[in-house]
Amino acid sequence: MPHATTWDDVRIYFEEAGQGTPILFLHEFAADYTNWEPQMRYFSRAHRCITYSARGYTPSDVPDGEAYTYEHFYTDALAVLDHLKIERAHLVGLSMGAYSSLQIGLNAPQRALSMTLAGVGSGSEIENLENWRKQCRANSEQFETLGSAEIAKVTREAPSRIPFLVKDPRGHADFYAALARHDSKGSANTMRGFQGGRPSIYTMTGAIRGVATPTLIICGDEDDPCVGASLFLKKHLPAAGLAMFPKSGHVLNLEEPALFNESVERFVTLVEAGRWPVRDPRSLAAH
Repeated sequence: MPHATTWDDVRIYFEEAGQGTPILFLHEFAADYTNWEPQMRYFSRAHRCITYSARGYTPSDVPDGEAYTYEHFYTDALAVLDHLKIERAHLVGLSMGAYSSLQIGLNAPQRALSMTLAGVGSGSEIENLENWRKQCRANSEQFETLGSAEIAKVTREAPSRIPFLVKDPRGHADFYAALARHDSKGSANTMRGFQGGRPSIYTMTGAIRGVATPTLIICGDEDDPCVGASLFLKKHLPAAGLAMFPKSGHVLNLEEPALFNESVERFVTLVEAGRWPVRDPRSLAAH
């Protein structure tokens, strides 16, 4: 099985398909490498596409201890690129993967041709940050005591997940059946370390304003925890565009695969043609 090895000797499983300019897909907390299959099939017609399972998600390693910070996660993505000898790639991330993509834009912008940030920013509200972290710790303990199968039953009924159920009951069922099979220790560690420990994007305004990487933000209008964060990023990222999907929730790439693929394809095409402009920094400073 193909693996990249991180700086702390964690093996990251990946798959790739196609040829051309690289696209790296970064999954959300409730997903793994398999959940980008509609995009791997579509975009590999014209691009070299890579999908991988984050640490804690089999068949990648499930390390012990404190090896689940947001720094671990975004540098794991870079380790996959390094292993494949890819200098720069388009980054397409959902939720947790979108946060990691943004961190690459902040800390290693030379590696990103573009960033697609879908369903980004949940848990970032400053006024609710401590409650969010408390809930993440509680969720982590539930993964450890109840297991992934029981947690999947609760997660699938979250408000931002219901639009997926309404539109595609079969796809919704498959998605949460897969979540039920996740490694409980890996999910618990990810929930505690990454989800509960990452900085709020609202604390990074100055750094975000310095990221000139072409960016597409995609948000479902019924994904309430991400609407404000998406608008914030649109306001402060100099080269950001925003697509709001109507009557859509969190799992955008599976809930609306055709619209998602069309939006990302148009964005990537414009970026590669040099037609995705950066706004004047003075307009950002005025906000």
